[in-house]
Amino acid sequence: MTNGFSTLDYIIFIGYCLLIVAMGLFISREKKGHKKTAQDYFLASKSLPWWAIGASLIAANISAEQTIGMSGSGFAIGLAIASYEWMAAIALIIVGVYILPIFLKKNIYTMPQFLQERYDNRVRTAMATFWLLIYVFVNLTSVLWLGALALNTIMGVPVIWGIIGLAVFAAVYSIYGGLKAVAWTDVVQVVFLIAGGLITTYLALKALGAGNGVVAGFVDLLEAVPEKFSMIIQKGEVMIPDGSGGIKDAWMDLPGLSVVIGGLWIANISYWGFNQYIIQRGLAAKSVHEAQKGMVFAGFLKLLIPLIVVVPGIAAFLINQNPADYGLDGVETITKSDQAYPWLLHNFVPSGIKGIAFAALVAAIVSSLASMLNSTATIFTMDIYKNLINKKSSETNLVTVGRLTSLTALIIAVIVAQPLLSGLDQAFQYIQEFTGFITPGVCAIFLFGLFWKRSTPNAALWGAGLSIPLSFAFMVLLPQVPFMNRWGYVFLILSGIMIIISLIERKTDHPKAIKFDKGLFHTQTSFKVWSFILMAIVATLYIVFW
Repeated sequence: MTNGFSTLDYIIFIGYCLLIVAMGLFISREKKGHKKTAQDYFLASKSLPWWAIGASLIAANISAEQTIGMSGSGFAIGLAIASYEWMAAIALIIVGVYILPIFLKKNIYTMPQFLQERYDNRVRTAMATFWLLIYVFVNLTSVLWLGALALNTIMGVPVIWGIIGLAVFAAVYSIYGGLKAVAWTDVVQVVFLIAGGLITTYLALKALGAGNGVVAGFVDLLEAVPEKFSMIIQKGEVMIPDGSGGIKDAWMDLPGLSVVIGGLWIANISYWGFNQYIIQRGLAAKSVHEAQKGMVFAGFLKLLIPLIVVVPGIAAFLINQNPADYGLDGVETITKSDQAYPWLLHNFVPSGIKGIAFAALVAAIVSSLASMLNSTATIFTMDIYKNLINKKSSETNLVTVGRLTSLTALIIAVIVAQPLLSGLDQAFQYIQEFTGFITPGVCAIFLFGLFWKRSTPNAALWGAGLSIPLSFAFMVLLPQVPFMNRWGYVFLILSGIMIIISLIERKTDHPKAIKFDKGLFHTQTSFKVWSFILMAIVATLYIVFW
């Protein structure tokens, strides 16, 4: 399959790559005589304004797992997968009001560091180890694999070379420059990401409109596949490929009302509130109010994501049923759900615009890779190296260790990405399921640590240690339970265990309990207004597409 790239497409795409690298290296420069400190490298000198925080949050979050993986889920399941995005918009508000102010008051670098300040060093080390394994073997590998799949589908680049190319691109500026280079280039990446995504959606809907415009195309899509536009899936209603040649009930991935009132909240609060490569942008804010405004800005951007990635997946599903009806005589049809977005990009985005759309896709991939690398380096350097190996390490040495850690993590991910993920149909669901092994424990130990004064270190250690075995036991012994429900059940069990242990161990508040100063959760009027508008929009979307 020829890639259809014109000379102009190549110029645009290469120009984008050069712009990001040049910008990253330029931002990474230090003033004469100043050596980069740990705060410079890992927290961007605590200088990020709200708009950079919001843009960087979305760039870190929206990667191949959304652009490719969520579009594939849109192809297989439909709009219901958008719950991950729209519910996240509400979670961002909650994190901005009740969680970030505490972290900023503590002036921490990492999430495991907070756990030591609230519990003890055992909890810090255990969670740092868990996160490092998840980042390297789940997050980095999935982004590399899905990105390489896109390069292969669109340009015919062999998967292994796609993996290596993406890794090198992300490494060139992020490993040297740290979070400052990552965050500021993310602002540019988000512009490409949203603009390129909207172009692809526009062209797909225009094709469906058969000359009557984009709105007509969307109406035709609604009428042709109404089952794809239900936000709440009923059991037995939608059957999808299971990745091994059979089929399964989509309810197992999105179990009805659980996406609104159940386990998805555990994932959202854990991801947006306690995930290092996400919350690190908030920790690098100029102030609490800047961080909060950045959160609500990111929430509004989240509303757009289903339009950019899920709707194209649904459009690809309809077009794929009879490609000849849309002028695609003799083209290869989609055989795996995750091929939907690259297939659409290849067949519908015309020469001259394809470079922009493809740059948007690569922007999503590379920005997330850079973010994950920096946060992996932050956790290893601050929570393992400085905390356990070299407590008296100099600032310069910490930066060097961070860079070496990023490089090592990237090399490991490149080696294992293809063997781990090549057999999956929907890699997005793989990410959710396996990060979900640790998610209930993360949520429990942080929420109790933040908001229950009697929670003890031993309770937290049991909460962290039992999260994976309990999740695994549910998966093996109760395979009929959807993994999203499993998150909720495991969270409740862990919460009960932590409460019992804490009550047995202490009759009074723990000495490291968080003290809530007056005004800690204060928000500005503008934040309140925009948060209300955001929540109203989300509620309306659910009412319309229920």
